[in-house]
Amino acid sequence: MMRHVALMLVAALLASCSPNQDWRTASREPAGIAPDPAATREAVLQVYGADAWGWRGWFAIHTWIAAKGAGQSAYTVYEVIGWRASRGLPVVRIEQDYPDRHWYGATPRLLKEHRGKEAEALIEAVDRAAKAYPWPQEYKVFPGPNSNTFIAWIGRQVPELGLDLPFSAIGSGYASSK
Repeated sequence: MMRHVALMLVAALLASCSPNQDWRTASREPAGIAPDPAATREAVLQVYGADAWGWRGWFAIHTWIAAKGAGQSAYTVYEVIGWRASRGLPVVRIEQDYPDRHWYGATPRLLKEHRGKEAEALIEAVDRAAKAYPWPQEYKVFPGPNSNTFIAWIGRQVPELGLDLPFSAIGSGYASSK
């Protein structure tokens, strides 16, 4: 009897892990958190986190950095995306993009922000650190290297960021253990 109850609880738990939508149709729209680059002349550097896709989102987040220099009309997004490895691409993605996109349906949260001259000074250092990331072709959900390892590694290279990732940034400690 207990076995059947336990099995039914596990089945219900697993069923609740499946979102109503598939990741391919989940929202990737901007959340409206970042300042409009066309209307904001000052430099902006922001660190975001959003719940990971599916059941992982119960306890883990995906993190990324968005930066826009003074007078620039677009943001550059720095992140690691694991599925890129299976396509023969580097997992590190540095591209112009919306800074505050939903992470496959999950609304991003602003974890850290710098603006003005302070941000301008940090943007170059963040760019150098991102391009020197030691695991550009590797990805492991646990223990890392993963998206949170990447952002934590940048934070260690650029301590002026004052980055303190939450406990749910699983993999953020990977770089310090190597």
